[in-house]
Amino acid sequence: MTVDHPEVPLLARGAEQPPTQTHDVALLDLDGVVYVGPDAVPGVPEALQSARDAGMQLGFVTNNAARTPAEVATHLTELGVPAEPTDVITSSQAAATVVAERFGRGASVLPVGGPGVAAALREADLEVVDTAEASPVAVVQGYGRDVGWIQLAEAVVAVRGGATHVATNTDATIPSPRGVLPGNGALVGVVSTVTGQQPLVTGKPDPAMHAECVRRTGARSPLVVGDRLDTDIEGGRRAGAPSLLVFSGVTTPTSLLAAGPEHRPDLIADDVAGLGRPHPAVVRDGDGWRCGAWTATAGDAQALTLTVAGDAGTDDGLDGLRALCVAHWARHRHQGAAPTVQPGQGAVGEALTRWGLTG
Repeated sequence: MTVDHPEVPLLARGAEQPPTQTHDVALLDLDGVVYVGPDAVPGVPEALQSARDAGMQLGFVTNNAARTPAEVATHLTELGVPAEPTDVITSSQAAATVVAERFGRGASVLPVGGPGVAAALREADLEVVDTAEASPVAVVQGYGRDVGWIQLAEAVVAVRGGATHVATNTDATIPSPRGVLPGNGALVGVVSTVTGQQPLVTGKPDPAMHAECVRRTGARSPLVVGDRLDTDIEGGRRAGAPSLLVFSGVTTPTSLLAAGPEHRPDLIADDVAGLGRPHPAVVRDGDGWRCGAWTATAGDAQALTLTVAGDAGTDDGLDGLRALCVAHWARHRHQGAAPTVQPGQGAVGEALTRWGLTG
């Protein structure tokens, strides 16, 4: 069944063929997608090699501004995902381009963040300064593990003195083996709170980064792959590209269900192995929505009921979640809403527990 009614969520359409056969380039986020902390997500190097073997080209688009593209490419190669610096687009590069276009080459800029921030500014022929007394025209703030009070204080003084505050991204958290940790957005918030000024944000979801990666790769049918709704999925939507959400990073089934229209992906998978598999459609079935053996029904007061018929062991473990999302989003087409999922027994109860949708 082809689902193309404008009121039906995109996730309902699925993909009859694996994305590796219908998209020529995957625009991949890194943190939470390819790796978490210093280590690759289990199975991802093999999955990405399989995607390449199927003819799909890979581009890496990261909001993490701490490292240079060369350092990122080296890390990816060490993890078993061969990459060249030209395959990598960082939010520091996007910020440097914006500053150079606005203030001209040679403008003085105060970097806050890891080495990747200053390196991108120098590559854009901007003058890097380290104090507010140098009267920078802009402060570019990106993620850096060693950012502390001294750098934040210089940024505050510079912005209060008239410098434009530019943030490479405002991701509040980053994934790690220990759980979520403070991201660049948390520290950007410190500067914004003290100065009373909101920054100019140049990373995802701004479409410039995906657009640059499309330009470099020559993509005709790109697919955005990410773990964040507010950067990767919205960024794909704003760039006019379909998206695959993976659950190897920060997004949970609970937050996906509550997502607004701009944060709803076209496809979902546990990890990037979803690039090599078909994705089932979700179809109308009486009062509910069915995906494989699973049917979800949206009742009154935003309550969702999930049932399963027959053997559900042949799917990828997410068919029931697909049905729940489409049932809920079809009811709330124009805005996000927190659902209430009714408890279930047997396979239904086990699935809801696995997705964190109980209690």
